[in-house]
Amino acid sequence: QVHLVESGGGLVQAGGSLRLSCAASGVVLSIDTMGWYRQAPGNQRELVADITTAGSTNYADSVKGRFTISRNNIKNIVYLQMSSLKPEDTAVYYCSAHGLQIGGRFFDNWGQGTQVTVSS
Repeated sequence: QVHLVESGGGLVQAGGSLRLSCAASGVVLSIDTMGWYRQAPGNQRELVADITTAGSTNYADSVKGRFTISRNNIKNIVYLQMSSLKPEDTAVYYCSAHGLQIGGRFFDNWGQGTQVTVSS
């Protein structure tokens, strides 16, 4: 199995910064796209940003210019640097990854989520 474990969430004041990390472990052979999603109470889960193995990135309009996604392909870790945080960024942030397990089986997994709370 492939496991995704997030860290780095917490409480921050508006205008502050946080860095989220997500490490993939287990029977990972290769990972294609890694990404971050978020879900606020009463809302659907939405894409925040994702990044391919080659480093191509995609951001939600609401976070462009404030958030930066990056990854370490050797360690299978994806990061989300969040700056100029706003109260509307408050949500549970989930890491996602899909790729191949050792043995050739495809995986498409989620982390358990980490809470980010931005106070005004």
